[in-house]
Amino acid sequence: MAITAAMVKELREATGAGMMDAKKALTETDGDMEAAVDWLRTKGLAKAAKKSGRTAAEGLVAVAVSGGTGVAVEVNSETDFVAKNGEFQAMVASISEAALGADDVEGLKAVQIGGKPVETVITDAIAKIGENMALRRMAKISGDTVVSYVHNAAAPGMGKIGVLVAMTGGDEAFARQVAMHVAAVNPAALDEAAVDPAMVEKERQVQIDIARESGKPEAVIEKMIEGRMKKYLAEITLVNQAFVINPDQTVGAAAKDAGATITGFVRLEVGEGIEKKEENFAEEVAKAVKG
Repeated sequence: MAITAAMVKELREATGAGMMDAKKALTETDGDMEAAVDWLRTKGLAKAAKKSGRTAAEGLVAVAVSGGTGVAVEVNSETDFVAKNGEFQAMVASISEAALGADDVEGLKAVQIGGKPVETVITDAIAKIGENMALRRMAKISGDTVVSYVHNAAAPGMGKIGVLVAMTGGDEAFARQVAMHVAAVNPAALDEAAVDPAMVEKERQVQIDIARESGKPEAVIEKMIEGRMKKYLAEITLVNQAFVINPDQTVGAAAKDAGATITGFVRLEVGEGIEKKEENFAEEVAKAVKG
């Protein structure tokens, strides 16, 4: 596969690696971006564990809670200007409320708002506002107590990051602190049992390759891997992370002190995994002039 300058640029931005290292990684992995990131990590050349996909889509995440049920929805727009539009925000708020009566995105599209299905409501908004929009995601959670939190709210109940936390025991004030932690730290799972096995195995293979690069005996390598995997799981699981409110204890320990058990969480951030095409400003102006 031909390795392009754009591919090298993307890998460099994702890992902080040098140009030649990025090109070599892509060559060694036949242009597979994820494999190239792992190759660089194995060689100790990735300066940071950055995501290979940049978050760039605009829009809002809105949350709604009723009793022991909470929902979060993401509605995308082309520009942040529209995300700040009052009509767009009102639509997103109504969609989040409607989501309380749906099980998934496809079901939500059929839920009625003012006599029209959500899908039609969005289509009408596209025609009126003149910008493409999409209902991208929905997440739902239930529990004895469900608390929502929106980071940097653009309007009540909506912003760029929306979080829901479900738990038993404790109180809403503690649940809100946990939700703030989730917004800030972005854990991958609640605990070790909830981590995707494929994700764990992928990391284990990377750590095996890194350890073997050291040239140490197999017995030492096994202990290295065991320690690194334990640290990895502690860093990505909510209950084992250092609590942002009090870094001297884990979230799990703080929950125990609060008489609470965290049973689940949801975190949606606008544009996760969507890459926005970047254009040179001069090219944008030229396009505008040409119409």
